[in-house]
Amino acid sequence: MRKKGYDEISVGGKVTRQGNVQTCSNCGDITHNKRRCKKPLSQKSRSAERPKNVERPRKRTKVMSFQTSYAGPITLTFPTFKSAGDSKESFYIGPLEDITSHGYLNQWPPEEVLPSWRSTMEDYYKQVLSAGERLISLIALALDLEENFFHDVGAFNPPNGFLRLLHYPGELSSSNEEIYGASAHSDYGMITLLATDGVGGLQVCKEKLKKPHVWEDVQHISGAFIVNIGDMMERWTNCLFRSTLHRVMPRGQERYSAAFFLDPNPDCVVECLKSCCSESTPPRFPPIRSGEYLNERFKLTYGAGN
Repeated sequence: MRKKGYDEISVGGKVTRQGNVQTCSNCGDITHNKRRCKKPLSQKSRSAERPKNVERPRKRTKVMSFQTSYAGPITLTFPTFKSAGDSKESFYIGPLEDITSHGYLNQWPPEEVLPSWRSTMEDYYKQVLSAGERLISLIALALDLEENFFHDVGAFNPPNGFLRLLHYPGELSSSNEEIYGASAHSDYGMITLLATDGVGGLQVCKEKLKKPHVWEDVQHISGAFIVNIGDMMERWTNCLFRSTLHRVMPRGQERYSAAFFLDPNPDCVVECLKSCCSESTPPRFPPIRSGEYLNERFKLTYGAGN
């Protein structure tokens, strides 16, 4: 079992999990995501006043690129196409407890607009966080570590998870500009657990350092999560486990999904695991705190000046 899990993860950074996490992925997150997205914009925008010490969301740059300088000495950029940006809307739900210097940041739609929506999503958040922590324990065993290794180094003290509810309109472009639901990227953290509504469009590239990229459709399995390996897990494992380069292509119909990003606690130090390096394969990356790494990645993605 350990060897099979290792092979699945190391090849392309994507695994599909069923079994005990099945009940969690059927918690109603997709249905409740649709409930929110179907509301008029005026109602979807209603929430508590935004804290003054939190920046408003910034737009991605229109010319997208994929860079791996953060993960090693190789830098890859592909600014050869014109893009109108990603075509999607999303709603973020951060940690349910105050773990940041900014205080509690979640803003919820009023109960009269979406009855029981907050309690349902908080319940889903807790369940998928628990499922993610169990998967991380399996990854630790696959790396010849103690089952609770990532807990012991402070990755979950407390955990830093973000739930992103996504809606892709699905319109096909009639112009010369490239339109993506989500442009090619890899996730920043440890792992991502993705629940979808079964509509296609998600694609992965198993060999992200080779050109040209070869994209494969990800098949939907009812009752299962799609699990992506993130960039910080790639750093931890010295590239033994590669993060998943993936994208979402429009299919001409609406698509809904819920992505749970499991990141380490901001103060957790991410450094090469002893089981993943040797004299012939020394550590490729210096140690870095999770919070510092994420801040740097956000700057690269959105631009410091935007």
